[in-house]
Amino acid sequence: MPTLFRFFAILAILAGLVFAAMFALANFVQPTPREMIVTIPASKLQPGAR
Repeated sequence: MPTLFRFFAILAILAGLVFAAMFALANFVQPTPREMIVTIPASKLQPGAR
């Protein structure tokens, strides 16, 4: 049983590290807004064309 407990302890520690990394990325990294340009073909703009 000690090896099963050690396995679950390692999984819990790894899950805690992943959670801490996600928390840090979500709270401390600020995205930079930028302008986005998308070119639409003329055939898509015509109402009758498919």
